[in-house]
Amino acid sequence: MVAVPLPEFDHERVTTVTGARSGLRITVALHSSAIGAGLGGCRLWAYEHWLDGVADAMRLSRAMTMKNALADIGAGGGKAVIALPPGLVLDAVQRRDALLDLGDLVESFGGSYITTEDVGVTEHDMVVVRERTEHVVGLPAADGGAGEPAAGTAVGVFASIEQVLLEVFGSSVIDGRTFVMSGLGQVGSRLARRLAEAGAVLTVTDINPAARALADELGATWIEPDAALTTAADVFVPAGLGGILTAAAIEQLPVRAVCGPANNPLAERSGADALAARGILYAPDYVVNAGGVIHLALTESGDSPDTVDARLRGIGGTLAEVLALAKADGVTPLDAADRLALARVAAAHRERRAT
Repeated sequence: MVAVPLPEFDHERVTTVTGARSGLRITVALHSSAIGAGLGGCRLWAYEHWLDGVADAMRLSRAMTMKNALADIGAGGGKAVIALPPGLVLDAVQRRDALLDLGDLVESFGGSYITTEDVGVTEHDMVVVRERTEHVVGLPAADGGAGEPAAGTAVGVFASIEQVLLEVFGSSVIDGRTFVMSGLGQVGSRLARRLAEAGAVLTVTDINPAARALADELGATWIEPDAALTTAADVFVPAGLGGILTAAAIEQLPVRAVCGPANNPLAERSGADALAARGILYAPDYVVNAGGVIHLALTESGDSPDTVDARLRGIGGTLAEVLALAKADGVTPLDAADRLALARVAAAHRERRAT
């Protein structure tokens, strides 16, 4: 017997299957479709137990409900996870089989869940998923899709960082400010380039040693991953996997603010209170990293690049609204963001019942 704690079940539907082709456990968690079909990516990742993948999908799908509500894109929240056993590396055939199995599961939701790429999955993988379902976005532009959303995410995080600096230091100017960035993947690398171009003093790290080449290119200081949470800076930018901000890490974190694209950087929700108690401003992850879903939703619906760019930069304004509410109500920014998002979801539920 394996005991795996699952999040509170406030979802519309959570389905886990054993893929008919791949034999892998695949989960789709639909948290809410009150505002619209649940939109959220598929994560391909290794877990100690497949139930850990279910828990991950449930946590992430709830976050997608909140993210999409505040992003105002007419979508609800959902997430998919393809859980790999520890140590398994898929070959090309196995990967294709897993993606086809994912497509079948997505199709079974009848359009109430729309998938796209997330950690471990690319825009090219979405072409395979589309062989089994139409409920997929984020395909390459050459295939008629919106393409890789990482650039959009980076734009939104950059705008959020400017807002954070304004809140903490009274000026949004990035030039000369110090940042520690943990993670230089698709989003992190793009964000690092933007920050460097704006004059930021960067200290960076990644679990992939090859990422050091980007650090050298940008003139950034490279540190080992273990040092990311103990290196002093104005802002800590989590840009890798979640859960990095444990209670112990928060106790020694030598920064004035936390703002980055990583999903669920707080190991526990109480971390938001712990950061506030130390005078560290926490910009809620699902507010600042909403650029990807905004890019996907608006591009797929035919909005112009200028319109999309304006909405991406508007994420800074959304964060300003969240921070103002937090001050007014005497709560953490995470609590304030939740209140705003849940109010929009509740309004959508009321409207649905009225019709």
